[in-house]
Amino acid sequence: MARSLAVLFAAGAMAMAAGAAEAQDCKPKIADALLVTPGTLTMATSPTLPPMAYADQDGTLKGLRIELGAEIAKRLCLKSEYIRTEYATMVPGLKGGRWDLINAGLFVTAERRKILLMIPYESLAISISTAMKPAKPITKVDDLAGLTVSSDIGGYAEVKIKELNKEFKARGLAEMNIKLFDGYATVYQALRAGQVDAAVSIDPVAKQYQDRGEFAHALAGMYATPGSLSMEKKEIAEAVSGALKEMKADGWFDALMKRYGVTPAPGDLSVLPQG
Repeated sequence: MARSLAVLFAAGAMAMAAGAAEAQDCKPKIADALLVTPGTLTMATSPTLPPMAYADQDGTLKGLRIELGAEIAKRLCLKSEYIRTEYATMVPGLKGGRWDLINAGLFVTAERRKILLMIPYESLAISISTAMKPAKPITKVDDLAGLTVSSDIGGYAEVKIKELNKEFKARGLAEMNIKLFDGYATVYQALRAGQVDAAVSIDPVAKQYQDRGEFAHALAGMYATPGSLSMEKKEIAEAVSGALKEMKADGWFDALMKRYGVTPAPGDLSVLPQG
């Protein structure tokens, strides 16, 4: 595990360094007037989801999404800059002109498609984690009835777990006690401290915690849906889509996904129509 993470770290650093160098040697494909900072693709991310996006001991950003964003900026002849923030602030920040792109794997939903330009690129689903030897094993969704669970505030997992609670109530099952936290690190801290019976996250996060031997990956593949890159300006969205399609054509995109064990989303990396 340590060796594989070291390989991922090295690859990420090389990709980001190459992106900065290349951005200086070619003509930007997005006009300065469209960008928050001229010559720079400014991206919001949440570095709380290893191996998708996280900070190492030195505070350096790592992970699939970080590498992907750096490569997009490189191919658009731009520098890449990340702003670390919480999911709850991402859409308001985009609308308020604080960043050009949300690079946090936002799940594609009908509500978000009304207000965002979204490019599905990764397939993710919700998982349930428990202690390695839970007092009450969870082997099916209904086993969550009546339990206390933790989830990340403002994300797809929160939405779906609340929908499941309504379903439990309609079916006469005990509702879950849902505790919300800022970021998956604290979601799992609550589980580690015994404050909750289970943690709600996404498949790659739950799998990594299981691989470390910290928590059991009790349920996976719940409410599978594509994760996206999200933007507001059409010109930026189309340029990003073009860069992704170029990566797909030359094999860079699929190689990245394979290295992180993530399934690409269905589709051709085009911008979804709004509405």
